[in-house]
Amino acid sequence: MLESIFPSIRSILGIPFEIRIGLRYTRAGRRAHRRNTFISFISAISIGGIALGVAALIVVLSVMNGFTRDVRDRMLSVIPHIQIESTEGTLADWNAIAAQARMDPEVVASAPLAQGQAMLVRDDSVRGVVISGIDPIEEAGVSDIVQHLDGGRIGELAAGGFGIVLGRDLAQALGVMVGDKVTVVVPEGNLTPAGLIPRLKQFRVIGTFNSGHFEFDSALALINLSDAERLFRLAGPTAVRLRLHDMQLAPQVARRLARELGSQVLVRDWSSVNRTWFAATQIEKRMMFLILALIVAVAAFNLVSTLVMTVTEKHADIAILRTLGASPRSVMAIFVIQGALVGFLGVGLGLAGGLLLATNLETIVPVIEHAFGIHFLDPSIYFISELPSDPRASDIVPICTISLLLSFVATLYPSWSASRVRPAQALRYD
Repeated sequence: MLESIFPSIRSILGIPFEIRIGLRYTRAGRRAHRRNTFISFISAISIGGIALGVAALIVVLSVMNGFTRDVRDRMLSVIPHIQIESTEGTLADWNAIAAQARMDPEVVASAPLAQGQAMLVRDDSVRGVVISGIDPIEEAGVSDIVQHLDGGRIGELAAGGFGIVLGRDLAQALGVMVGDKVTVVVPEGNLTPAGLIPRLKQFRVIGTFNSGHFEFDSALALINLSDAERLFRLAGPTAVRLRLHDMQLAPQVARRLARELGSQVLVRDWSSVNRTWFAATQIEKRMMFLILALIVAVAAFNLVSTLVMTVTEKHADIAILRTLGASPRSVMAIFVIQGALVGFLGVGLGLAGGLLLATNLETIVPVIEHAFGIHFLDPSIYFISELPSDPRASDIVPICTISLLLSFVATLYPSWSASRVRPAQALRYD
């Protein structure tokens, strides 16, 4: 007869009694004992700890994604999505290679490039630079460098005009302005009776660019493609630059083009060119994830202590349930439900709070800076003045899944311990 009590409760209330009791143990009622109130307080602390860990993970990883995105976009404003280079110095028939590459449905535009190393000299200032010879018309299709010009127009890089565009930091280091002249010194010199003399050529600064990336702004100069071929004594461009519809597909498109164009050229995508930087960023992101996940782990340990205290307090209740016919599995389910509810509430609150912060950082951070008179990012150092944020489902889903899993695992031992309570011994000393 006692075994039929709980099925009847299920039919009357419409939900299993394990869920009702588990929900009841999670909170303290109005007339709850002081000890029960304390246990409920510890449950609230566990919920808050899990929520804090989840929110911190979402916000920090979103900020790291934002930094990576901004730096990547700044790089891609100067470098192409894909670059096809010759293995023998110059591309013999670059027009045919560019035309074949444009047949790929992902390729949007192409442009030739002649690149070499040189030194820029202005009075007593000397700087080593990479000089890129570009076609002013076609270059706009493969990079955004035109949009970053501080002075002058890219159209002024006319063939034979020997004009040059310098990165902002490079121009400042040389102490030159638009209209000034700089001397370009090429390592390959002319052999004369007096010995080897480096080739020199004066260029007029027609503008500067500011890509926001120090590596390019301090060591890159742009000249006309024809001038670069004459300066470096090249028979043609050294590479062809490509832009794609979707830059994320660059590795696949690069492999496809490498098979089609053969071994006489080297095809590299933007991710392989900057492989070291992106690998370091990913390692840093993983380590940050592991460090901040410890907050969730600590909250899970706190959940273990909460459930152990609840089991100890509820020995008499467990014994009564067992004598009424509840199975050990039902008793275990009660405390699993209690712990799972705590984990679910913590993850839910952390997810809501983390997304709220991550999507409104551009508003929240200036308010904090104004209130406390501080500035988190100095534009002169970081080239950005706002914390970027890029919340991604690929980060949020694992965070929530792992947090829920830790919460569930934390309930197993206390729940198993509750299922092992012997009714006779528990009631004997109550």
